[in-house]
Amino acid sequence: MKLILKYIRKHLGIFLLSTFFLTMEAMADLLQPAFMSAIVDQGIKNADVKRILFFGMCMLGIAAGGAGCAVMRNRFASRVSQTIGRQLRRDLYHNVQRLSMENIDRLRPASIITRITNDVAQIQEFINGIMRIMVKAPITCIGAIILIMIQTPKQAPVMAGIILVVSLLVFGNMRIGYPKFGIVQTRLDQLNGVTREFLSSVRVVKAFHAQEEESSKFGEASEALARANIAALRTMAVFSPFISLTVNFGIVLLLWISGSGRSAEIGRLMASVNYMTQVLFAVGMISNALNAAVRAAASSARVGEVLDERPAQPVAGEPLRPKIKGDIRFEHVSFAYAGAGKEALHDINIHIRQGETVGIIGSTGSGKTTLVNLVPRFYDATQGTLWIDGCDATQIDGKLLRRAAAVVPQKALLFSGTIRDNLRWGSEEASDEELYRAAKTACADDFIRQSEQGYDTLLGQGGVNLSGGQKQRLSLARALVRNPRVLILDDCTSALDARTEADVLKGLRNLAGGMTVLLVSQRISTVMRTDRILCLDNGRVQGYGTHDELMASCRTYQEIYHSQIGGGYCG
Repeated sequence: MKLILKYIRKHLGIFLLSTFFLTMEAMADLLQPAFMSAIVDQGIKNADVKRILFFGMCMLGIAAGGAGCAVMRNRFASRVSQTIGRQLRRDLYHNVQRLSMENIDRLRPASIITRITNDVAQIQEFINGIMRIMVKAPITCIGAIILIMIQTPKQAPVMAGIILVVSLLVFGNMRIGYPKFGIVQTRLDQLNGVTREFLSSVRVVKAFHAQEEESSKFGEASEALARANIAALRTMAVFSPFISLTVNFGIVLLLWISGSGRSAEIGRLMASVNYMTQVLFAVGMISNALNAAVRAAASSARVGEVLDERPAQPVAGEPLRPKIKGDIRFEHVSFAYAGAGKEALHDINIHIRQGETVGIIGSTGSGKTTLVNLVPRFYDATQGTLWIDGCDATQIDGKLLRRAAAVVPQKALLFSGTIRDNLRWGSEEASDEELYRAAKTACADDFIRQSEQGYDTLLGQGGVNLSGGQKQRLSLARALVRNPRVLILDDCTSALDARTEADVLKGLRNLAGGMTVLLVSQRISTVMRTDRILCLDNGRVQGYGTHDELMASCRTYQEIYHSQIGGGYCG
């Protein structure tokens, strides 16, 4: 709950203003039975019409004032809760952007989505409830108890007993309910994970007619969420009736103790019964609010976990800001994913000189993508050191490093908007001429201009109205717009035909001009004309050199060559 209080303090003035109006509203509710008692005991009993009218007008005025206070309370409470919700979502989103891929893998994307949406909504609801219920209910409850004791002093022992029993029931409700609502949020994470996985791979699911299997997985996750909700709500279902029963029992005792039936006490008795009803209502509100507090506490802990998360290996001290040129050296670098049973990379020792184009090849799972992901610090080495232009990569300013590098992943990721907007992700200040030049180099200019709107053609989410090859070429053009010092191509030409790929690579060679290029590919024809080639297998370096050198010395490379091209080798 410290997190919630921290954000409330930022808006303490409006919060206190809402609390003031709420207190006035509660006082108005408490005054009504007292005036009703006066009407009965002083007006009706004595047939005094003036007193009846006077006290009646007082009740009407108090009710109008209470209604006005309620309107102001609602206005300020809604404003505070919505503002805090907006700030929480913004802070969560900004912090997630700062995290490394290792942090995001550990937190899980589906869980992060749940925390930004559902958990923040729970906190918003609780903050609004604090001002609407958590303040008003105790004021009403305590005030009603005090006024009962004033109206009918004999009720003091009854009220003490009721307060004790109700307090025990509320405490038991919170103690049992807290872990159950934490489980509900975890089950919601799992449901979101299943949904996200299906939506991201819906084409594959349909291609393999796996709808029933996916429906089964969704059904199991949904059933688990339902069971968790039932278990949590069952706690409320057990305790709430007992709380109501306790207060109603107190009302019966009050009537029994006051059973003298003397007309002089009828008004006071009516007021006391009215106050007991208010106590019942207030206790019910407190119970519901505490249940909301339990859910909010669980959500607050989950939101706080993301806000407190820091990059897996942050820069120690003042970050270095060298001029990135593209000289890269791996020195005894090993890497293992969090929770993985073995290393994805083991003792990598290679030097990539500035301006070189290095091809990286190996079987599936050999560590190619993992290796290039270390360069822009999507992950940091678990052992050894990655040197960039003579500086330890973990000490370089992350923003500076990523501005100097551009990555083209195998799965092209485009955004809703125009083609021009997507290309300008590479550089917001890029001129149209720079966009056209990058598109021509990536062999994308022709198909863009053939589109009805050209560079202003709107793309659907993820570029659904483009082919796989077109999306890859746009992704490459976007990276070239940045004019990076280090260009990482992670098998980004896999959807291109051989001729288009050859044209793209030729354009890159003409454009390179001092740019260091790391070219990951499954095709030996793609890497064999690079300056040097890194051959990986099971996360280990099998060979590093030119095509001719590897054909002479690296058995793994020879096997890849013969399996793809066949025949003997002529140097």
